[in-house]
Amino acid sequence: MAKNKFSDERLKAIQTQMDSESKRYDYFIKDYPFEVIDSKYGEDEKDERTTLYVPAYQRKFVWDNKKKSRFIESVFLGISLMPFLVSESSDKKLEIIDGSQRIRTLITFYNGGFKLKGLKKLTKLDGSKFSDLPNTMQQYFKNSDFRIIILNEVNDEIKQDIFSRINTSSEKLTDSEIRKGSLSGPFYDMVLELKDDVNFIEVCPMSLLKDKRGEYEELILRFFAYKDKYKLSKSQVAEFLNQYLDDMNKKGFDSDEYINSFRKMVNFVCEYFPCGFQKDTRNKSIPRVRFEAIAVGVHLALLEKPSLTNPDITWIESKGFKKQTTTDASNSTNRLKNRIEFVRDGLLGKLSEDRLSDE
Repeated sequence: MAKNKFSDERLKAIQTQMDSESKRYDYFIKDYPFEVIDSKYGEDEKDERTTLYVPAYQRKFVWDNKKKSRFIESVFLGISLMPFLVSESSDKKLEIIDGSQRIRTLITFYNGGFKLKGLKKLTKLDGSKFSDLPNTMQQYFKNSDFRIIILNEVNDEIKQDIFSRINTSSEKLTDSEIRKGSLSGPFYDMVLELKDDVNFIEVCPMSLLKDKRGEYEELILRFFAYKDKYKLSKSQVAEFLNQYLDDMNKKGFDSDEYINSFRKMVNFVCEYFPCGFQKDTRNKSIPRVRFEAIAVGVHLALLEKPSLTNPDITWIESKGFKKQTTTDASNSTNRLKNRIEFVRDGLLGKLSEDRLSDE
């Protein structure tokens, strides 16, 4: 057993400090039905009737209609939700520390403040306000219990400390991480299989952190979605990719065809692009716009000319290509189309001097 590097005296001091500091975060838990939350909530904390409120430092409401609708859908689906965190003052008022967006979404929806939009599961409720719902659903909503963690009479310093910890200790999931949990299926399984392709990793190196957070899956999915539908893409990339993945998971596909198209593209890049998808061998960062342009452009060139070999790729250093693949390049359909077809036409020897010089 490894020797403890702390002395008995220091261990005692550590325990004393932990006992002392943790007492400042004492709490108890209650479950309130929505009707009770609604009766307690108020925008004006000075109003005597208000016993649950949002403090001034987190008043700004930032959720859009789509996010609010998704949360309300979760309530109706009975999904287990994160508890609200509040602090109770000596006069028994409850200050919301974490959960203000969710609580205000519940209140706003109940009071007819927005229509449900973009639902993924309860699609037949799209366009509905609370008052439009059948009585059984209204009662379900009003009787739904929400768990609240209540901190005992903590001071402003403790409240701000907790708020800061909550908002800095958790990282937002990437779109790829969300898909892995919510849009799994046969097509995504294929994507996960291809991310370990040895040649792909060679021409598309990335940091371990990006790998862990799903960047390989993101790039592969973009390749498939854009090779199939780049002319129909949307500037809201995550939404476009999610819909494509959902459709492919449901409708079925020829896995051999997709795997072969991916590997042909990767092998071509491996053979003819000295730096792979990188700008140069020193730069390990691969902008998505650059990857999309090269990957889908290669695929389209091979579709048009399957026997293509030894292409001239001097255009990759042109002003035209650099402008098409800068990191701030737009995700609009036209910009995506232009950069993909620039690579296709470059490989096929069809680029004009104007396109190369960006004039």
